[in-house]
Amino acid sequence: MSARETAPAADAGVTTGFLARRLGVSPTTLRSWDRRYGLGPAVRADGRHRRWSPDDVAMVGEMCRLTAAGLPPAEAARAAKEAARGSVAVSPLLVGRTPADVRIAEPPTAPAPAPAPAPGPRSPGSRSGTGLPLGDVGPECRGLARAAVRLDALAVQEQLAAAVRTLGLTRAWEDVMVPALRAVGRKWESSGDRYVEVEHLLSWHVSATLRHVYAAAAENGPHAIASPVLLACAPDEQHTMPLEALNSALAELRVPALTLGGAVPSEALMSAVRRLGPPAVVLWSQSRSTANLPLARHIAETRWGVRGARTRSRVLLGGPGWSGPPGPGLLQPRNLAEALRLLTARDD
Repeated sequence: MSARETAPAADAGVTTGFLARRLGVSPTTLRSWDRRYGLGPAVRADGRHRRWSPDDVAMVGEMCRLTAAGLPPAEAARAAKEAARGSVAVSPLLVGRTPADVRIAEPPTAPAPAPAPAPGPRSPGSRSGTGLPLGDVGPECRGLARAAVRLDALAVQEQLAAAVRTLGLTRAWEDVMVPALRAVGRKWESSGDRYVEVEHLLSWHVSATLRHVYAAAAENGPHAIASPVLLACAPDEQHTMPLEALNSALAELRVPALTLGGAVPSEALMSAVRRLGPPAVVLWSQSRSTANLPLARHIAETRWGVRGARTRSRVLLGGPGWSGPPGPGLLQPRNLAEALRLLTARDD
C-alpha cells in the first residue's frame, strides 16, 4: 500500500478502497449505493477513477449511520442526499464523526443530533452485511454490529441507548448485546488478531451502557436495608459483563445487589457470604475450566444468622461453564430473565 493510499490529501479525495476500510463496508457496497441510489463521488479523475471528496465522504457516512439505525436503504439514501444538498457541508448528525484523514469543514453552529429511529420488528434478513456470524437476529442487533464493525463509537452508543430505551434492559441484553458480542468473539477467534478492535470497542460501550443504567436506577431508588444479593465470578473467571447486566437489572427492580467482579478467591467469597448473609449468591463461570462445583455446593450448605434462626443462601449457577445437573440446593437459570425471576421470587 502506498503512502498516498494510507494518508490521502483532503483536496485530492480518497479512493473507494480507502473509504470502504474507514467506514467498515465493502467496496462492492459503495459501488452498489452509487449505482442504485446515486451516492457516488461527484467528480471522477480522468473520467474513470473514483475520488471521494469530503462532501462525498460525509454523505456516505450519513448513509451508514442511518442504515445502522434501521432505516431502509432507499429512505436512508434520500435523507443522506438531502443532507448533502443542505446549507452545510456535513449533516449535523456527522459532525465530529468523519474519518480523521479527511478534513471536512464543520459548520459554526450545529443543531443537536436527532434521535435514532425506533428499532423495528425482528427480522432474520440483513439490509447490509457486517461480516459477522449474527444468525437470526433483529434489526437492532444488526444495526449495532454494523456500527461496531465501522468503529463508529457514537453510533454504537446510540444503538445501545435506543435498544435499552425501546426494548428494556433485559431484552436489549438478550436480543441485541449478547448476540453481537458473541458474533464478534467468534469472528475474532476465527480471524486471528482481526476484529479485536471491534470486540474491544463493543465491549467497552456495552459495559458503559450497563453501568449507566445501574447508576440511574441506584440514584433514583431508596437506600437498601435488606442484605444484598451477592454476584461474583468463580475463581479464575474474568468475564464480568453478564454480572454487570444482572446487577443493573436488579437495580431497576429495586433489589439490592453487591457485585464482587472477576476471579473472586474462594476464601474471599465465603467471607463475604458469612458477613452479609445474602438471600442469594450468583456464581458466574464462562468456561468449564473455571467452574467450581465444590465451591458452589459449599456456599449452598453454609448456614449463617443468629442461633435458632440460621438460614442459608440460594445459589444460582450462571454461565455456560456449568455442565450437567446442578445438584440439590443449586439453581441454573438459562438467561437473564430467568435469573431475575428466581431472584425476585418469594422463598418457598
